[in-house]
Amino acid sequence: MVESRFQGYPPEVRHWVGALWGKSAGRAGGTVNLLLSHMLDTAAVAEVVWDRYLPQVTRCRLDALAGGAGNGRRLFAWLCGIHDLGKATPVFQQLDTAGEAAVRRVGLTWDKYAVKGSSWRHDKAGARVLRVLLAEANWSEEQIGWVWPLVAGHHGLLPTLGQLSPPKKNEQLQGRGRPWKLAQRALAEVFTREVGYDGELPLAAVEPALVPSRAMQLQLSGLVVMADWIASDERHFTGVSDLSKVTMPQAWERASTAWSELELSGGWGVLAVPGPEAFRDRFGHGPRLSQELVLDVVRRTGGPALVVVEAPMGEGKTRAAFAAAELMAARHGADGVFLGMPTQATADPMFTQVRSWLRKVEGGLEDRVALLHGKRMFNKEWRALLAGAGEWGQGADDPYSSVGEDEYGMSNDSFDDCEAAGRRAPAEWFLGRRRGLLSPFAVGTIDQLLYAATRTKHVMLRMAGLVGKVVVLDEVHAADVYMSQFLLEGLWWLGQAGVPVVLLSATLPPEQRHRLVAAYLAGTQSAEEPAALELPEPQGYPSVTAAWAAQDGRPKVLVESGQSWRGDLQVRVELLDEAPATARSDSPGTADAAVADCLKDRLADGGCALVIRNTVARAQSTFEALQKEFGSDVRLLHGRLHAGHRADRTQEVLTLLGPPREGHERPDRLIVVATQLAEQSFDVDADLLITDLAPIDLLLQRIGRLHRHDGVKRPHKLTRPVVVVTGLDLHADGAPHILGASERIYGRYLLLRTAAEIERATKGGGAGWRIPGQVPDLVARVYGTGRVVPEAWAEAETKARQDWEVRQAERREAAAQFLLTRAGEHGEPTLAGLHFGAHGKLAEGQFEALVRDGDRSAEVVLVRRAEDGFHAMTGRGLGPNGEVAAELLDDVLSGTVRLSANLTAAAEQALGPLAGWRDHPWLRYSLALELDEHGQATLGDFRLRYDGDLGLVVSGGRHRG
Repeated sequence: MVESRFQGYPPEVRHWVGALWGKSAGRAGGTVNLLLSHMLDTAAVAEVVWDRYLPQVTRCRLDALAGGAGNGRRLFAWLCGIHDLGKATPVFQQLDTAGEAAVRRVGLTWDKYAVKGSSWRHDKAGARVLRVLLAEANWSEEQIGWVWPLVAGHHGLLPTLGQLSPPKKNEQLQGRGRPWKLAQRALAEVFTREVGYDGELPLAAVEPALVPSRAMQLQLSGLVVMADWIASDERHFTGVSDLSKVTMPQAWERASTAWSELELSGGWGVLAVPGPEAFRDRFGHGPRLSQELVLDVVRRTGGPALVVVEAPMGEGKTRAAFAAAELMAARHGADGVFLGMPTQATADPMFTQVRSWLRKVEGGLEDRVALLHGKRMFNKEWRALLAGAGEWGQGADDPYSSVGEDEYGMSNDSFDDCEAAGRRAPAEWFLGRRRGLLSPFAVGTIDQLLYAATRTKHVMLRMAGLVGKVVVLDEVHAADVYMSQFLLEGLWWLGQAGVPVVLLSATLPPEQRHRLVAAYLAGTQSAEEPAALELPEPQGYPSVTAAWAAQDGRPKVLVESGQSWRGDLQVRVELLDEAPATARSDSPGTADAAVADCLKDRLADGGCALVIRNTVARAQSTFEALQKEFGSDVRLLHGRLHAGHRADRTQEVLTLLGPPREGHERPDRLIVVATQLAEQSFDVDADLLITDLAPIDLLLQRIGRLHRHDGVKRPHKLTRPVVVVTGLDLHADGAPHILGASERIYGRYLLLRTAAEIERATKGGGAGWRIPGQVPDLVARVYGTGRVVPEAWAEAETKARQDWEVRQAERREAAAQFLLTRAGEHGEPTLAGLHFGAHGKLAEGQFEALVRDGDRSAEVVLVRRAEDGFHAMTGRGLGPNGEVAAELLDDVLSGTVRLSANLTAAAEQALGPLAGWRDHPWLRYSLALELDEHGQATLGDFRLRYDGDLGLVVSGGRHRG
């Protein structure tokens, strides 16, 4: 059989191919793995991926690419296996002493001194060799042009054609002379026949029938890397050094066994279209009018679509999105879902909701949901699902880092071998660096999608994880102009890839909606700029906007509006002026006293109030003032409480002020002082809202906590919803005075325009706002270009707008250097040069901040240092060097707190893990902040104190709250 594979070749060719090694003995379980064996292992893994993982939509597209049903599987296996052809070169074969000696013994030689020390790697060598072989097989330039980058980029970076050439045109690196060229051709042809292509010229038979879209090429590039990494696991693919034992059936058995032992799996597979009772079965009630509207629009789309759902807070958008995702997956062959949230805090409860929903769709699939954000190890539910196992890839997810790879670009991620009986999380393999989106189902921050739109290493793995899923993004209005550049770029690629997308928002500016739709449609057209498109404005609220490419390729748009399940609330808008002298962050006393006086009057007969401040320092100051007046009726919530306190207080507030339920009574009086934590995904009902000025969309989000639930008994004075706005003075001469801290966060321009709407709503007693009915109009006016401010403010608004436009342009430009596609290249037909001009290795922590504008902030774990050793913030003692017994892990992690950005540099310079944490799978990368017996510490020029009521209090340095 082995001899027949080399029929037509000189006898020595078999010996050459039988000596070329793909993995050294040290990296293949003690026995060298022949190059042909590794290539077939990878092809066999690809076949198993096809059978047990690939979404139906991807299989159909590959069949079409290969020229007909049943051909896609073979082409996919070939594309994955041919990736390491470049190892059949001197530049690679000389990397292992024993391997080099074996190759030289059979007659393949080279000038050792001309080859040694070269940085030319086998990924580029393979692309160069393959281009020659495919041209000799009469492939068209068009087909060669998209295939070679899959080989050249399988280590995560896609070069240009010019970058394939060896240094100084040194042909010795590739292999000069007839023996090397013959060996390379024989290897490629024998591999191709083993995969299933027959004929005298097997490489000619491989040529695809079509050229895939660039998005599909990127997906395939990621799947090549996935197959290669699985086939490179020496625990499951030990070396095979005897050529007679290297066959495709043997490789398939290894691949099938490895897949099973790794417990890898796909998602839904082929999902049935949900019936009319599905919504009730999933959620226990029939769909509301707005939810039915969403499903109706999805049914009427003519292909994979972008669906923008705009509906009031508390309308049930999330459940509508779940139902829409299930319907889209069934109609378009998607295999799973990614749900992206604006923050880690909102992702954690959504993780629980998604698991509950999937349990209703198909039992057991809830255990295939990955939680994707940088601090998932602090999520108790996630850790419980891991059932004591460690976690892959706890290091920084740096897109240029060589951590986790050997010198040949192969993944080195290791998993702490632990007893994992009862594990109910996705397969361990999916939890490695860059692999999370490959999980069948995933919930995380929106950053996961935004990373897939960056020109960073192994971005193809992220795109491979998204294509074939339904993507749902919540609170998309929260993306600022910097983040929006990555969101628009991501939507372009998802549009070209035919990925169904659902975007959710309660307060989406019309211009932002138009940009989102236009980006997706531009992707469907493979255009740099979207074609001129008339996008109708919704005529009501809630509304649904859908956009897709019709069968003839032309873009289509459908816009429908409906009715909310609740009537409008007539919200009274009032102003509590803060004059400039009292609005400074270092003299808050008068402002806090004014809030206390307001609450004394409004809560005279009881009631529950929510007070939202724009900074932690301001919230702490307000809390102290209110606590003196109202005692134990006041609660404080902000981001500088440690995780234990924050979780406990959040749960307490949600319990006290959450939806009415049988046997539960609201407190007679309660005041919650919070920062922006209470702005979104915070299901509480307040009788009265006092809030600092914020841009109109965020202000309306805060108002969404006001009289949120029906059936709540309210005191007589609070039967009408009232929002009291603080942090500005409308009675100043000329333009209003606005709190400096608020301007630093949000900019002056949008705050001025929002203040104009507040003035209009309060003028002459004021009619207030109809919520939610007026939400779209209010957002459109503030974010529009028409004049909304009084004449006396016009000059200030013009100056603020100029500053805002400059800043917006700077932020767009700052993002552009990291976008996946450079300007003017969206129309490129292949992936060649995708990473050209990408930045080099990013400094520690920079990747996490890559898609978010602003300064990075560090998290630390608070511990108390005493004479008898270290203690967790719960008071429980640790080992002498901080060692953490298993039962104490939650106690230690509960002390996690995020520092303000101006403390980050000092923290990263001065802090590290305790000595007893350095080998701990969860704590080895954590920064420990040691507090003395008084709860105090010094960090650079700053003084820190942790107070049980206030949380972390910072003073000194350049602290600005």
